[in-house]
Amino acid sequence: MHLTRTKYIFVTGGVMSGLGKGATVASIAKLLLLAGYNVSCMKIDPYLNVDAGTMNPLVHGEVFVTDDGGECDMDIGTYERFLDKDLKKENNITTGQIYQRVIADERSGKYLGSCVQIIPNITDEIKKRLRLTAREEGLDFLVVECGGTVGDIESLPFLEAFRQMAFEEADDDAFFVHVTLAPILQPVGEIKTKPTQHSVQELRRIGIQPDAIVVRAEKKLTTETKKKIALFTSVPEFAVISNPDMHNIYRLPEMLFEEGILQAIEKKMNVKMHLDWGEWKGIASSFEEHERKLRVAMVGKYTALADSYVSVNHSLLHAAAKVGVDLSITWIESEEIEKEGPERLIEFDGIVLPQGFGMRGTEGKIIAANFARERNIPFLGLCFGFQLATVAFARYACGMQGANSTEIDPNTKYPVIDLLPEQRRVKEVGATMRLGGHDITIKEDSFAYKIYGKRTIRRRHRHRYEVNPDYREKIESCGLVFSAFSDGGKRAEILEYTKNKFYMATQFHPEYSSRPGRPEEMFLAFVSSML
Repeated sequence: MHLTRTKYIFVTGGVMSGLGKGATVASIAKLLLLAGYNVSCMKIDPYLNVDAGTMNPLVHGEVFVTDDGGECDMDIGTYERFLDKDLKKENNITTGQIYQRVIADERSGKYLGSCVQIIPNITDEIKKRLRLTAREEGLDFLVVECGGTVGDIESLPFLEAFRQMAFEEADDDAFFVHVTLAPILQPVGEIKTKPTQHSVQELRRIGIQPDAIVVRAEKKLTTETKKKIALFTSVPEFAVISNPDMHNIYRLPEMLFEEGILQAIEKKMNVKMHLDWGEWKGIASSFEEHERKLRVAMVGKYTALADSYVSVNHSLLHAAAKVGVDLSITWIESEEIEKEGPERLIEFDGIVLPQGFGMRGTEGKIIAANFARERNIPFLGLCFGFQLATVAFARYACGMQGANSTEIDPNTKYPVIDLLPEQRRVKEVGATMRLGGHDITIKEDSFAYKIYGKRTIRRRHRHRYEVNPDYREKIESCGLVFSAFSDGGKRAEILEYTKNKFYMATQFHPEYSSRPGRPEEMFLAFVSSML
């Protein structure tokens, strides 16, 4: 089913951030996909950073990496998981990108004789980016999320661009969804609609009337509450969509469908939709509660914010759902391991050492990696976790006392992890790591080959350091196996310690490739090893 023109669904947020706009966008897009349309998503981040690569995970959440090397907002990962579709770095727009382009055009003489302004120059560039993506992908629908909340100064140019597009496109080619909050005032227990009313008023002040409102709340809205919101926002009651707290995020498309979100889209956008749920309901139901329970310790540096490792969390849950178990993740700050020792890890069924950068907490990660190996606890290291597992083995199994990564100790006697040669010429930090998808060749006589079942896979990367090839032979002589390589055998990509039940680590990021119903193979093998 294909439309003659792209239709745009713009999603804004009000009251506060963190309401789940990304999941709402992904769920709406999923419903459109199940209706047979060619659909994609875009995330707009109003900050001045050019991309998310230089941000602190404790503040902004994880950096999601696309196959083409984009360092993007974590919502891009949400879109990929719901749509089962690899997106491009162009699917994430920032203020920095827009201003960088307009200023470059001004310097090159494109605007000679003109005064360069927010309107029309910045808003024209925003609209150009949206329409270019829609045209290049031949989309029926493009669902666009504007980060932040209505009223933020930095988001105003994007909202103005949305308003202009709705004016310029055909009447039935633009649809506005506003995601807002209806808090419950304790101890009265009453759902309050004033925050939603004021948020919509703010949106209308800048010229946008929402066509649907998705209301986040602890519980479902009553009919009376919906009527009240409809009255004060000029949104039809059938387009006031309740989005209560849910344990299972993959149930959200069903919830929005039952609440009538497609009815509102059909009516305004003049389309008819017939959903084919296919496998999706079965996949979503696999994440419901199971009898068997497993516990995993995530030993990391950014554990104060679960979103720092959101793709890893989802990948573990994808694998657990596939094998029919409940998996609880306990985030343990690696600095606590340094102070208290690793003994508390013995109570877990498995240990994950996720990605990270910098010196802080690295000794705790190294201790945890060695503890898992010595106690034969299923272990999975990811990127930095792969590097520090190599350091741990060099120290404790090969006798290389003080072995380290030159990122942590530039003067280490045994630099078993060292800077990638091509990184020595790099001066800037933004978008200069080894990024994106690379082909990886797996040894056929390895456990990794049993896991993946093929010689070549493609996975995404984000790193500056690698296993130092000068130490590979020495480390392998002590019992560790490097079983996969990239770039013609130059880069070690997977390590395995075959004496244990499961002890593996990857230089690449398998979490970016995992999907509900189709978990990434390394995560599936890791969770299965704990049964």
